[in-house]
Amino acid sequence: QDPSLPGANGREGQGKIFFCAPRVRTQLARASTFALPSLYTRAGVSRRIGQERETEEGEREEQIGQIPPSLSISSPQSGAGNLVSGPPMGRPVVLLLLFALAAFLLADGYSIPRSDADDGLLIRQVVSDADNAAEADEALLNAEGHFAGFLRMYGKSYATPEEHSYRFSVFKANLRRARRHQLLDPTAVHGVTQFSDLTPEEFERGYLGLHRRRPPMFSKRTAGVGSAHEAPILPTEDLPADFDWRDHGAVTSVKNQGTCGSCWSFSTSGALEGAHFLSTGKLESLSEQQLVDCDHECDPSEPGACDSGCGGGLMTTAFQYLLKAGGLQRESDYPYTGTDRGECKFDKSKIAASVSNFSVVSIDENQIAANLVKHGPLAVGINAVFMQTYIGGVSCPYICGRHLDHGVLLVGYGSAGYAPIRLKDKPYWVIKNSWGETWGEKGYYKICRGRNVCGVDSMVSTVSAIGARH
Repeated sequence: QDPSLPGANGREGQGKIFFCAPRVRTQLARASTFALPSLYTRAGVSRRIGQERETEEGEREEQIGQIPPSLSISSPQSGAGNLVSGPPMGRPVVLLLLFALAAFLLADGYSIPRSDADDGLLIRQVVSDADNAAEADEALLNAEGHFAGFLRMYGKSYATPEEHSYRFSVFKANLRRARRHQLLDPTAVHGVTQFSDLTPEEFERGYLGLHRRRPPMFSKRTAGVGSAHEAPILPTEDLPADFDWRDHGAVTSVKNQGTCGSCWSFSTSGALEGAHFLSTGKLESLSEQQLVDCDHECDPSEPGACDSGCGGGLMTTAFQYLLKAGGLQRESDYPYTGTDRGECKFDKSKIAASVSNFSVVSIDENQIAANLVKHGPLAVGINAVFMQTYIGGVSCPYICGRHLDHGVLLVGYGSAGYAPIRLKDKPYWVIKNSWGETWGEKGYYKICRGRNVCGVDSMVSTVSAIGARH
């Protein structure tokens, strides 16, 4: 909990947690969230990392298994030698040394990729060469010009001077969080996004919505449906080095869920859009609003966990609804409104794509890749804490919880030639989000693969359309 953030009230979450649910309360989300432009990508900021250790106790608890293994340096003369010697050190000291190494490499020429927006007003360096953290904070918090640019960029205005003042204070608090994210996630660029004037509670309520806090161990029981089954083990020897369903015409344009916790419906429709394309060769934009209005399916393994429109849901229960309903209508026949206050207007005669079955995929990343290549885009759950400030690059944070709160679509994978700690390519997943094209890399997110970062491998499902070639 950041006491500097207006609206923080210290309350822990209660009840069931769904993708994009208003009641999502992730401790890590409170500990490091929100936005500023790619202002903290320079080595000067990274060198101050020893003074920026603001990570809270909750974050440290989440970091188990997330710290890059083996801090060693190889020497041509003596082979591999330990970076440090002597008695064992505590985790904070190891983290500090790790961050210092990253700062050294960045200062020596290993730069972080910058976004296309770097030429804009919001990308000006405001603390690039400050001599110490105090000067950086002073420059950061004197951010009126950046706030004005933020308002212009996103067309925002407030009804009263009091609201304007309040949002500016939230904006400044979120700049601190974005700086922290940049230090914890140096291979990505973090900055101002359209969410920079929102408190964590407001962001969770409007833009997340996955009905599950803990990553599940997938099985027939945890999938919650009798017709779902564990995906069979697929061969992985001949997987391509990189793959992207956008290159094969199986992915519709980026959509925008608005201020409705309906991410689960976009993940569901996106997976079926891809499966339908594989089955018919025709790409159809399918209706999320049908799911928001009509799907009230429940997960029997979690009493009270039911799909509930803007209140959140699960992709697996949405697939179960589609098996019963017969399928999804086209977006044009049942357009998205961003609210759940309307009546169900489903017309079975206008079904455009139908589900034959769906499966849950092993947490093994090679199996995830194999299912992606064979079956099309996959419905995925993720911890969205670093997505709140993401501008571009490959997100591979040292610390990220695996409590899932957001539903997205996995469409591809690849690798990028910048990894300042390991000095090698960084493999990543390509994620289609549902926050519009102005967020991230034109609506997409790259997150590193190989160690279940932010729980991205924990909740993966594939769907088959009627007639699909599986």
